[in-house]
Amino acid sequence: MRLRHLLLISAALPLAVGSLAACGSPDRQNSRAEAPGTPAATPGLSRADIEGALPAPEAVPDTAVSGQAVEAPDPAADTPPDAGLIRLQILLDRTPFSPGQIDGLRGSNTRQAIEAWRKANGQEDETFTEADMVQALASTDSAPVMADYVLSAEDVAGPFSPPPTDDLSLQAELGANYSTAREKIAERFHISEALLQALNPGVDFKTAGVKIIVPGVSQAALPEVARIEVSKAEKAIRAYDASGKLIAYYPATIGSGDNPSPSGEVKVNGVARTPDYTYDPAKLNFGRGPKVTVPAGPNNPVGAVWIDLDRPSYGIHGTPDPTTIGKTASHGCVRLTNWDALELAEAVKPGVMVHFR
Repeated sequence: MRLRHLLLISAALPLAVGSLAACGSPDRQNSRAEAPGTPAATPGLSRADIEGALPAPEAVPDTAVSGQAVEAPDPAADTPPDAGLIRLQILLDRTPFSPGQIDGLRGSNTRQAIEAWRKANGQEDETFTEADMVQALASTDSAPVMADYVLSAEDVAGPFSPPPTDDLSLQAELGANYSTAREKIAERFHISEALLQALNPGVDFKTAGVKIIVPGVSQAALPEVARIEVSKAEKAIRAYDASGKLIAYYPATIGSGDNPSPSGEVKVNGVARTPDYTYDPAKLNFGRGPKVTVPAGPNNPVGAVWIDLDRPSYGIHGTPDPTTIGKTASHGCVRLTNWDALELAEAVKPGVMVHFR
């Protein structure tokens, strides 16, 4: 894969830019229309509904014959968002524990962020509820969880591209920009398009000057990252500072058995922002079709940023579809939401160790 707008963080650590074979072909991600866990639009869901709300109690899962709890499935597509979960997801997003996309649903990424927070804060007892967690988070973060935002001329002007598909030749021709202003705004505020629309009924996101309500996500930068751990079993990344303190947790899509991610220790080489994507089947063990270069854009197969690792063709990168994070397998690279990948990229330097386990 060829990367454009290359930013070498250190001349002593040249960034490999040949062919990112392990991330060559998009792994047939679900389309946004088919993605599981997209909340049903709930007209009139307001800021007042969310500020101060507590999550509804989680349904007790069925148990298997052995007596072991069965893992809860992701919510059905027609599940309405829960105001308390929206508040909890935003509060988690403002800590080191990213729930991925804010959607008001108790999906696998939110459940894992909750469990990661519990473990890190010594609150693994089942008597400590999600409502207790909201109260604990709010005790150190009293800022409103919702915010006003006025659509700008830049927000609505584009350029926009058709939604990405598996046809890379078509995407190479038509571009990899956001598909709509609504998608662009949703990604900026880490929220699903369906929930953004539900919070702003009647808004078409095509007119500058319109005031909308959005999650009050943090814009603060991460401290400098000294070490990254990638958990294949958990489908998550943890980042630590030089003292060993956990400073970020992200849900991730990681390689499969057929196309595994690396094992052991690797290092960060550097970062490329807004990378091009070149699919070269001659360099892929799963490749087929012609060589294609998709231009830079948030919806190209590696998203908005590429963190290069010193294992040839492997990296940590963004995604054109945040609904698939943690739900599908990659061709060996580690994929995050664009906003999580960008946040991590700003905090790493060449030589940072990445441990796969």
